[in-house]
Amino acid sequence: MKNDIHVHFHPDERPFVDRASEWIDRAAYAHEMKLTDFLDPRQAEIVVSLANRSPDAQVRLFGGYEEAERARAIIAPDYRQLDDEPARIALIEVTGGTQGHLELEHGDYLGALLGLGIKRDRIGDLHVHEDRCHCLVAEEIADYINIHLRQVHRVHVLTEILPLEQLRPAVPAMEEMNLSVASLRLDGIASDVHRISRTKIVDPIRAGRCRINWKVEEDPSAPLKEGDVVSMQGLGRFKVLAVDGVTKKGRMRVRIGKII
Repeated sequence: MKNDIHVHFHPDERPFVDRASEWIDRAAYAHEMKLTDFLDPRQAEIVVSLANRSPDAQVRLFGGYEEAERARAIIAPDYRQLDDEPARIALIEVTGGTQGHLELEHGDYLGALLGLGIKRDRIGDLHVHEDRCHCLVAEEIADYINIHLRQVHRVHVLTEILPLEQLRPAVPAMEEMNLSVASLRLDGIASDVHRISRTKIVDPIRAGRCRINWKVEEDPSAPLKEGDVVSMQGLGRFKVLAVDGVTKKGRMRVRIGKII
C-alpha cells in the first residue's frame, strides 16, 4: 500500500509521507486527533491529499491568519467538529526598545530563534517590519522564547507575547522584472532572474536544490506557469506573476516578482 502511495511523491518526501500516512490512519481507525507542528505548503498539500484518500479522516489547516504560508494541521476522525479546535499558535513581538529602525532581515530573526535550540517546524511565518518582527510560533514554546530571546544579530531586543488579533502581516517586497524568453522552461527563466548562465543554473536544479511551489524539481526543462513560486537554495525566491503574450519575434513576455 505504501509503495502505491510513494509513486506519487519525490523520493525525498517519502519519510514525511510515511509519517503523515500514520497520522491519517490513527485518526481514521484509532479515533485519535493529531496537532502537527508547522508544515510548509508542500507538506500541507501532502497531508490534505492523503486525508482525501480516507473517508474516515479530515484535516484543518491554520497558520495564525488567513493567508499563512506555514500552518499547523489538525488531523481528526471525520465526525469531530474542528472549527473551534485550537491550533495552539502564539504571537511574539520582537522589538528593539527605543532603537527604532532595526535593519534586521527575515534570516536574522529566524537564525536567532534556531540559535535557541528551537526546531524549524516549531516556527511559523515571520513578519518583518522596520521596527519590529511578529513571530508566529507553537504555543508550547512561546514562554521559552519570551524569556530567552534577547539578541538578534548583535541587536539587543525585547519580546512580548501578544494576542493573535494584534498580528501585523508584512507583505514581502518584490522587485518586478519583465523578461522576454524563448519558452517557459525553468532553467531559462531562472538564469535570467538570477543573472546566471543557463549552464550554471542547471547544476543546482539537477542536484535537488530547486523547488517549484515547495516541491523539489530536478528537471531543468520543467515548464513554469503563472502563479508558480520558484525557490533556489542560496539564490532566493521568485514568482511568475503573469505571462503577457508573445512578441512579434515569437518570444514570450513574462512578468516576474523577485522576492527581496
